[in-house]
Amino acid sequence: MGDLATIEAEAVQAVDLASDTAALRELEIKYLGKNGLVTGLMKGIGALPPEERPAFGAKVNEAKARLQTHIDDKATTLKSAERLVQFREEAVDITLPGRPPRIGQEHILNQTVRKIKRVLGSLGFVYAEGPELEQFKYNFDELNYPPDHPAMDAQDTFYVTDDLILRTQGTALQGRIYETVKPPLRYFTVARTFRNEAVDRTHGHTFHQVDCFMVDEGISMAHLKGTLGAFASAMFGDEAKVRFRPDFFPFVEPGVDYAVSTPKLFGGRWVELGGAGMIHPNILERHGIDTERFTGFAFGLGVERIPMMAHGVDDLRHFMDNDLRFLEQFP
Repeated sequence: MGDLATIEAEAVQAVDLASDTAALRELEIKYLGKNGLVTGLMKGIGALPPEERPAFGAKVNEAKARLQTHIDDKATTLKSAERLVQFREEAVDITLPGRPPRIGQEHILNQTVRKIKRVLGSLGFVYAEGPELEQFKYNFDELNYPPDHPAMDAQDTFYVTDDLILRTQGTALQGRIYETVKPPLRYFTVARTFRNEAVDRTHGHTFHQVDCFMVDEGISMAHLKGTLGAFASAMFGDEAKVRFRPDFFPFVEPGVDYAVSTPKLFGGRWVELGGAGMIHPNILERHGIDTERFTGFAFGLGVERIPMMAHGVDDLRHFMDNDLRFLEQFP
């Protein structure tokens, strides 16, 4: 029993001197583990007289219990101290200035599209969308493009199959509308369009286009110019003026290109925005619309041209380069 008392006293002293939980764990294994010094005393119980064995076993178990309690108490103390050190090391100085979160902003093209929708919507036009993967017939056949016409060269595009292409113009929506809506009608769309173009500061293979059209009784070029004038004033200011010059597009007759001028932009010089004209009678007749009763106008323009005019941007590639130094200029 003297060995038991000595070992227990030695273990208690070692536990008291343990500096961290790792050292304490080693002591627990050394004394109370499967082959520990206290546990190992039970191996000698067979050498004792039978009548002494129960008392010896009880003494060893009592010593193990006392030592385990002492180790647990020491572990609680050490863990508290270690947690305090950890908290101090990981503490955040709440007196430091905070880091404000970076807040994104709407892309300048989205801002422009939202304004276009608001302006044309206020003029009574209904917004509609068509598919980017368009049928050849809606993109060309329904718009009065004769087969192999030179006008199609300017709209060389990306073919998925012989009958499916990436749309080259928002005007492709017209045929879909005529199939489901009868005059009078006013519609517009904002479409992402695609053309097989060499990319430079004024051309891109992917761009956005507004297409707006109206069919009703007695519609004339005067209604077209009045609508474009109201649109230009809302987009660029009340001093904006619109100019027409003759041009050819297969889907209008007569056709014009139109330019906008305002003293606030580019020194008042004329800047071409897009094409327009009276909807070709062939298109209306193709969809069973009586051209003796109904006429219509249509106009289209590139969305990118509007912020280029408004902000003096000289390269449309900036809009798609994801350069924050450029985009953050348009909050």
